Amino acid sequence: MTETFVSYSLIAVYSAMAIYTLAFVMFAVDLARRSAESSDASAARATGLASASAQQASVMVNGSSVGGTDTLTTAGASESKIVAHSPKSLKLAMAMTVLAWVLHVGAVIFRGVAANRVPWANMFEFTLTATALIVGVFLIVQFWQDLRFLGSFITGFVLIALGVGTSSFYVDVVPLPPALQSAWLVIHVFVASLSTGFFALAASLSIVQLMQARREAGKALKLRFLDTLPAADRLETLAYRLTVVGFVMWTFTLIAGAVWAERAWGRYWGWDTKEVWTFIIWTLYAGYIHARATRGWRGSRSAWLAIVGFLAIVFNFTVVNLFFKGLHAYSGL
Repeated sequence: MTETFVSYSLIAVYSAMAIYTLAFVMFAVDLARRSAESSDASAARATGLASASAQQASVMVNGSSVGGTDTLTTAGASESKIVAHSPKSLKLAMAMTVLAWVLHVGAVIFRGVAANRVPWANMFEFTLTATALIVGVFLIVQFWQDLRFLGSFITGFVLIALGVGTSSFYVDVVPLPPALQSAWLVIHVFVASLSTGFFALAASLSIVQLMQARREAGKALKLRFLDTLPAADRLETLAYRLTVVGFVMWTFTLIAGAVWAERAWGRYWGWDTKEVWTFIIWTLYAGYIHARATRGWRGSRSAWLAIVGFLAIVFNFTVVNLFFKGLHAYSGL
């Protein structure tokens, strides 16, 4: 029975990866559509201004102002029609993402049933669960703010993570080590995974913010789709809010880890490599929030700090787990 559920889990995750790939392509098509619409809108705007100038010249000659107003209205309506084009590619991309996520969650559940425990006790299982939560956060946040333009970033990152996880981190289902046989495994790791989802979304927003800031500064970043996205300061505000949510959860992760360490090893803190990097990540994000709130760190500096914080999470999960030994060596490899 265990092998059957393991097979179901693998089938589900590979199916999810295939559909994530299609979603990634459709999100990329949407970005191309945005670029085309931006170019068309710019052309329409230029045509409208030229027509308005010609009409204004006619008005000056004939002493009439009616024609000029009609021309401007027509040009504006033409541009509005272009921008209001139905984004079918985006709707299809989101539908594929939802379908892939359902299969992804199914893979997590099947793995948990096969192991008869929560499915995040080694690097493969953590990759499987954390990426499902990243996509889940991305989907849920849409009810608060339309961030579908990040779809290519999120699906691309999840595809890479699942590809590495299934090819390099995969291990068979094995019993838990004694130190992991605790309710804190459920709480501590789940909250850490959930906070990673918020940090991933914030990092994606920060990347787009840097690109948008360069465009707004006229630094030759000619990516037309950026014309259809929020301004850099708006992207920064959204990233900050998501980071605050993730930071609260990461703070709980740090505290819960210390409590669990005391019960498992008889001390709250032992300068284990994993403990140190968890604290480093907390310090990075605490510095980001504090500096932005009190020191006026805005723009590219705050964006880079958010990106560095997420890269530290990736480093903590990969390099620290694989190459550093300690009490937290639960990679399963």
